[in-house]
Amino acid sequence: MTSHTSSPSQPSPGFYSPHQLQPENSVGYLMRKVMTSIRTQADAQLSTHDLTYAQWLPLFKISRCPTTTVASLARDLETDPASMTRALDRLEAKGLVARERSTTDRRVVQLALTPEGDKVAAQVPPVLADVLNGHLSDFTHDEWQLLLRLLRRMLANGEALRQQRGADAD
Repeated sequence: MTSHTSSPSQPSPGFYSPHQLQPENSVGYLMRKVMTSIRTQADAQLSTHDLTYAQWLPLFKISRCPTTTVASLARDLETDPASMTRALDRLEAKGLVARERSTTDRRVVQLALTPEGDKVAAQVPPVLADVLNGHLSDFTHDEWQLLLRLLRRMLANGEALRQQRGADAD
């Protein structure tokens, strides 16, 4: 008799096959649907501040990292620099963000929140906490911690695949 459980040194069994893949059972599809729901709920609450997802997310990230550059923000938010520049143009026009060229490297643009930007960015964490808590409303603390561990494991697995594929390409 063989066991279907895998140890850390053994690869796990394949959970999906091409001919049986259904969206309602796809981890990727479900994660995307959850993220869409979170973003939609947060957008609805933050719309009172005249902010869209493309605007409140950069504000939040800049508020958390005082040495943010346009390039690092685009990387962190997994968007192209042109889209990031357009979002920053809108935030700057609203008086929420200031851009400043580096004195040591003119290609680098540093970002900072204005005092008004600080006030608006302070509205994001309570909204996100409320929205996330709503999505986790019937979870126990242990289930929440398990979900976090599983998602971190998936991210680590994805990073290992990326590194393996990068090594295979060399």
